[in-house]
Amino acid sequence: MVKIVSRKSLKTQNVYDIGLERDHNFVIKNGLIASNCFNKSHSTAYGYVTYQTAYLKANYPLEYMAALLTANSGDKDKVQKYIATCMNMGIQIESPDINSSEVDFTPSGGKILFGLSAVRNVGENARNCILEAREEGGKFKSLADFCDRVDLGTVNRRTLQSLINCGAFDKINSNRNQLIHDLEPVYDWAQSRARDRASGQGNLFDLLGGTWSNNTGANNQGMNTVLNPPKAKEVPDLPPQEKLRMEKELLGFYVSDHPLKSIRKSESTKLLSPINMTQLKFQREEAMVCVVVMLNNVKKVITKKGDPMAILQIEDLTTTGEAVVFPKTYERINSILQVDAKLIIWGKVDKKDDQAQLIVDDAEPVENVELVLIEMTPQQAATIEEHHKLRTILKDLKEKSGEKEKGKIPVIGIIQAGNSLQRVRFGRQYWVQDSTSAIMALHNGRFFARIQPLTMKN
Repeated sequence: MVKIVSRKSLKTQNVYDIGLERDHNFVIKNGLIASNCFNKSHSTAYGYVTYQTAYLKANYPLEYMAALLTANSGDKDKVQKYIATCMNMGIQIESPDINSSEVDFTPSGGKILFGLSAVRNVGENARNCILEAREEGGKFKSLADFCDRVDLGTVNRRTLQSLINCGAFDKINSNRNQLIHDLEPVYDWAQSRARDRASGQGNLFDLLGGTWSNNTGANNQGMNTVLNPPKAKEVPDLPPQEKLRMEKELLGFYVSDHPLKSIRKSESTKLLSPINMTQLKFQREEAMVCVVVMLNNVKKVITKKGDPMAILQIEDLTTTGEAVVFPKTYERINSILQVDAKLIIWGKVDKKDDQAQLIVDDAEPVENVELVLIEMTPQQAATIEEHHKLRTILKDLKEKSGEKEKGKIPVIGIIQAGNSLQRVRFGRQYWVQDSTSAIMALHNGRFFARIQPLTMKN
């Protein structure tokens, strides 16, 4: 490679796209080689494409993001990043819907629908079968209507279970557990009807073009038993966390909600200044950061000295990443390293080969994190003597308890002036280990303080 040391204008000149088959390497003066010498036509083309994509994103955000998600549907990390981008743009991503979803991501009513191709265990033939049945007979009215109209040789039980558990039937019946219980008798019922039709033994109501209904009158009770599909005993719906777990298993992402969404949006969490996982690579080497994550996997490793440590697979709303827990830290926090745990992790950034990972310094389950809130008047906040007294109380707490480790409980100052409220996060060196002792010491120093759980709405 060479360095350009001077240049001059040639005014207007014709330019040509030199279509070389290999790398654009050119021999220049004194036998030197200039690599990848793209001429102006390349710059113009790239600039024009950049303009086009920026225009589409600004003026047709739904269509643009749907196309972007579809084009990158095979790359899990990119799709997760683009879903986070949609959230920041105010675009909602909805679970697949048997009555609206197409094959790919589709704009619909100000939202983007997951395509049927995104659902695990739903193959191409099954997708085509569902779309053809919907186009021919209109929207599906129930699970039984669906099973009665599609080819159950193509859309099998496993496919139906996946569609139910990912939320594709939610607009028909949001109780996914009930649908799973109904599936077995309904599936057998629909198969029986399909066999009858195949052998030319369709019932009278099929021949008359009638449909089954739960709203027939008492005088038609006999017809009801013929037309109504079977139904399982009523059961309560699955817990929200279980529904989300299945969603992620089948779609690869949390779609209808995310376990971290409410936590990340809370004002208390913002006081800890957590960063997104996508921002790790932009942090300086060994920078101390805080992240709020879900723990996806724990790989235990034994060092050459025989000490246990761990490599963690973590994710937040934006992407997935890796965190390393060295032996000393692992010994202290290994009991909380459970898959699906929601954690706040403090650590430093480690960069290798343009990749960033987190070296864990400390971690705590989100539900266990408390805040010590110190309410101060503007006069107290502006008085140096008050600052000194407050620092002394917090330092004495650490010395009296003999604490060697950094405190895990953040200390937050709240300054109230009329309708104005300002929150100030104290440095990590002033965090405490025992919130009750801290509150007592602060009260004795005539500071009004209270404990607040991190996950509490405020």
